[in-house]
Amino acid sequence: MKRQPCDVANGQGQPANPDDRGCSRRKFLTTTVAATSVFAIVPRHVLGAGEIPPSERLNIAGIGVGGMGAGNLENLKEQNIVALCDVDHDYAAPTFKKYPRARLWTDYREMLTEQKDIDAVLIATPDHTHAVIAMAAMRAGKHVYLQKPLTHNVAEARTLARASAEHRVITQMGNQGHSAEGVRSLCEWIWDGAIGEIREVHAWCDLTYYPWGHAYWSSKFSERPSDTPAVPKSLNWDVWLGPAKDRPYHPAYHPGTWRCWWDFGCGMMGDRGAHTLDAAVWALKLGYPTRIEGTSCGGNADVHPISAMVTYQFPARGELPPVKLTWWEGLRAPWPDGLDTDLEMPREGGIIFHGSKGKIMANHIGGRPMLLPASLHRDYRRPAKTLPRIEGENHELDWVRACKAGKPAGSDFDYAGRLTEICLLGNIAKRTGFPLQWDGQMMKFTNAPEANRFVHAEYRKGWSL
Repeated sequence: MKRQPCDVANGQGQPANPDDRGCSRRKFLTTTVAATSVFAIVPRHVLGAGEIPPSERLNIAGIGVGGMGAGNLENLKEQNIVALCDVDHDYAAPTFKKYPRARLWTDYREMLTEQKDIDAVLIATPDHTHAVIAMAAMRAGKHVYLQKPLTHNVAEARTLARASAEHRVITQMGNQGHSAEGVRSLCEWIWDGAIGEIREVHAWCDLTYYPWGHAYWSSKFSERPSDTPAVPKSLNWDVWLGPAKDRPYHPAYHPGTWRCWWDFGCGMMGDRGAHTLDAAVWALKLGYPTRIEGTSCGGNADVHPISAMVTYQFPARGELPPVKLTWWEGLRAPWPDGLDTDLEMPREGGIIFHGSKGKIMANHIGGRPMLLPASLHRDYRRPAKTLPRIEGENHELDWVRACKAGKPAGSDFDYAGRLTEICLLGNIAKRTGFPLQWDGQMMKFTNAPEANRFVHAEYRKGWSL
């Protein structure tokens, strides 16, 4: 049976009860070092601004360290963690305790202005503040590791990519699967012609944010709450809001539940799409799509949908043919006909490349790729490894090595900006609910001027890039 966006899965990857969603299964609700030892003796003072001797540890500041940032710092603990900044000191307290020598801050702007020993910055704040914080760090001459998705809107992604080149800093987006063995093998197999010509790709994440604000005690919120509880004493709500429009504090937004709200998060497409679509963008050398069409169920102007489908059309790229890429959200992609039905699809999400000679399936971070049918996986002679491997598959340390060597990291802002833009265009298609023609060079929709308002952001007074 053909599945539709309203055939939603819940947060545990199981089908949700449609009676609990306010929409039927038949109804679409469209919503708006490598360095040699010769360099090891070079002292810091003879290097240019922002350059680090390979023999030295980076002095790193963490911004947004109560959640994912704590895990990123764990992978960077061999470096010098000299500063920690978080708008909620109670939420970040466990991380603060782990690094007692770090100076503590609430406002990243004060930290970047006043603390002079910082070489590089890790940013793991909510999506809507990514661009303004990363831009401030780059202007201060700091290398930047920025959690995925890179930005909250398309224009920000373009701006950060340009700025990283202009300021000559080393950047990395936190899509850690990019440093894994699996996605690198997948790329090499595709480039070797293992499954022939690829014209169709399906990617999915069968999780959902329903009920909205799922980490909060109440599941009643499908639009912004009307009550106005007091702001916790430990939280600087003004800095948490950053460039977003003013609204009262509510625990339905912080901590941890901001991602399902359009004003703060990029939804499942920014959360998991930035991982899953990485394999397609890298292996198939995807650029700007020319057409994006989205349908969705259960969302509204405040919250991301429960489930959705987005279809992209990418033009030919040199000798590579056009590609149709379909993203399934809150759903699983259909299992290809005639193939090994006893196999299980990856839990939580994955990707399937449909080639003229076979297929490749991998999990949501491009890991454990498998050729299909099973006989192809068994008999295929693997090509030589042409992509560099990342020691320990440590994405954060890949960035550290790049900072010391003065070379691009694997998912720098140039590449990550393109990947993020594709994800964010899918979000716009979900909000409009009709086919969009995208002019990537001009950065605008040519058939729907009203959709262009989602390409940029209107920042509240006092905030800008």
